[in-house]
Amino acid sequence: MAIQTPWGAPYGGPPPPPPNIPAKDVRPRRIWYLVAALLGLVLAGLGTVFIVLTVKNTVDSIDTARSFSSGDSRTFSFVQGKTKAIYVSASGRGRVDCRIPGMPSGTMRQPDSSFQITVGSRTWERVFEVTPDAGGDYTLTCTSEQPAEFALGDKPHVGATIGSIAAGVGCFLAAFVVSVTIVVVTAVRRSRHRQRLATGWAPAAHWGAPTSGPPGPGPTSGPMSY
Repeated sequence: MAIQTPWGAPYGGPPPPPPNIPAKDVRPRRIWYLVAALLGLVLAGLGTVFIVLTVKNTVDSIDTARSFSSGDSRTFSFVQGKTKAIYVSASGRGRVDCRIPGMPSGTMRQPDSSFQITVGSRTWERVFEVTPDAGGDYTLTCTSEQPAEFALGDKPHVGATIGSIAAGVGCFLAAFVVSVTIVVVTAVRRSRHRQRLATGWAPAAHWGAPTSGPPGPGPTSGPMSY
């Protein structure tokens, strides 16, 4: 036999169902999930812009439209004091030689480091740098032991290129870390707040016999048997 409690639930019976707490009452609000998604998209977009612009500027720095074959010549305009780079796209390793008649000796030199970039199906390698003492139009002639194409371009800024790509990768990492952190923190805090609300709305327990109501029947009179 179950004993009735003051609020109608018998001792030993199933507990009352948990309260249905509306999601809009739980803090922090779910809009933080949207904030996390937007921040992730913005940071990822910045990373994409960094990398795409870096690659595009590097590719555009080589004048492939005016490339010429080994043994041929091409006339280019040079600006005094502005360094230009000579690139080669060869089918194999071999000796490369370039000349610019009319320029003083020492204006053309080999770079201290290597630099390569792939444009379409061709890989271009920087082989010389030219810093003219006087501006004007000069004829560039290049030869190679292997079949090759030559092109003139801007001097690559290796440090800036690496920095821009690193910044793009950093934006992607930041997008992931920031988004995941906001989502996890928001989910944990909402769960804790929901538990506090459920505890506050739960009915208070009353143990013991009821304090009001008619007294129970007393002992009956009559002879007692032993």
